[in-house]
Amino acid sequence: MKNLFDDFDPVSSKQWKQKIQFELNGADYNQTLIWNSPEDIKVKPFYHSDDFNPTSGINTKATQFLICQNIFVHDLAKSNARAIDSINRGAESIRFTIEDEKIEVAKLLQNLPLDTITIYFNLSFVSIPFIKKIEAVAKENKAKIYCNIDPIGQLAKNGNWFETKEKNNFETLNLVSESISNISLLSIDGGLYQNAGANMVQQIAYSLAHANEYFNQIKTINQPIVFQISVGTNYFFEIAKLRALRLLFNLIAKEYNHKFDCHILVSPTKRNKTIYDYNVNILRTTTECMSAILGGADAIANLPYDALFHKDNEFGNRIARNQVLVLKHESHFDKVNNPGDGSYYIESLTTQLAEKALTLFKAIEANGGFLKQLKEGIIKRKIQDSADKEQELFDSGKETLVGTNKYPNKKDRMKDDLELFPFVKIKPRKTLISPIIEKRLAEKMEQERLKEEI
Repeated sequence: MKNLFDDFDPVSSKQWKQKIQFELNGADYNQTLIWNSPEDIKVKPFYHSDDFNPTSGINTKATQFLICQNIFVHDLAKSNARAIDSINRGAESIRFTIEDEKIEVAKLLQNLPLDTITIYFNLSFVSIPFIKKIEAVAKENKAKIYCNIDPIGQLAKNGNWFETKEKNNFETLNLVSESISNISLLSIDGGLYQNAGANMVQQIAYSLAHANEYFNQIKTINQPIVFQISVGTNYFFEIAKLRALRLLFNLIAKEYNHKFDCHILVSPTKRNKTIYDYNVNILRTTTECMSAILGGADAIANLPYDALFHKDNEFGNRIARNQVLVLKHESHFDKVNNPGDGSYYIESLTTQLAEKALTLFKAIEANGGFLKQLKEGIIKRKIQDSADKEQELFDSGKETLVGTNKYPNKKDRMKDDLELFPFVKIKPRKTLISPIIEKRLAEKMEQERLKEEI
């Protein structure tokens, strides 16, 4: 069979560049058309097969991604009812956040189709008896459950370790991991780094170095590790970020004879979300969920458009869930595995992000490892440097958030609509280390606008 493109003479990348330079009428090609990302990646105006170097070893399963519903467990009966309702309305997995270890796991999961859905627990504590209760439920119901325990993430975000009866958090995890076989225990809170302002190379490298500490500290890891990742609106870069993360994790895991692929649970970032012109948040989260799917997320927990300033509510959650349902069942984003394969641009970004992140990862390990640098404040300082650069771009208008620093609606009023405090909370307390703080780009500008409201 004749190839359609046989009728056309091949055009090399050099010929394309020459044609572009001619059309620029003397303007400099590099200064006019090439821009530099915060990760120091030079983005070209076109990508060609001449420069194509396919990234091997990445297996993304877009056909299998799950729609996840977040539920904070306060009232056990209400949380159970909401989980059942969410499943009936299209959710395929549930992420429970639990702060009270007195919660009865069996009752929380009662009447849920545990044989067909996936359950995630974000625990604000580490308790061996509680984990064993989860294990018992998983074994009895043949359920797929991830505990998402992350002591290092707790230290990074809170400044302190979890309180445990054992000597330290690693001793607790080692004790429980030896007797647990039906559930996944470990998680990496990579979303913290993104929401605090880290660039993509830092996000990947810190998440991997974070995981590497567990490989070194925990003797038995016989289940997949969950990476809880946040994505922003730099569409193609975010696709490449997730692909590079998976590629490098498998590379590192191989050194420890860890035979499981990582499990990536993605949520849209809070960093670029706004309280003014808040409906734009729906557009932001939609594109972010799209890049998450194409990048190979195993599950997506969308962020409601009003999550910053409204208490948890049915309408916001329904809209957030429906966004992903439309992407899956109407836009058919779940029909093709490895959708990024063969795209010259995405492959190039994946390779460059992976190379830069691996270099940073090696530097961290050569200087004592992630935990050492976290305790010394190095990780926080590096993230802060990156965050400050991004903040400067936003403050100068070079980075745009529509409705906030571009085309703001001066008549928009939010003072009386704030059910939650949407800004960084300062709570002086004694901590082992200075915690990494999540902060949105628009906070300062929004606070000034709130003061000016009549």
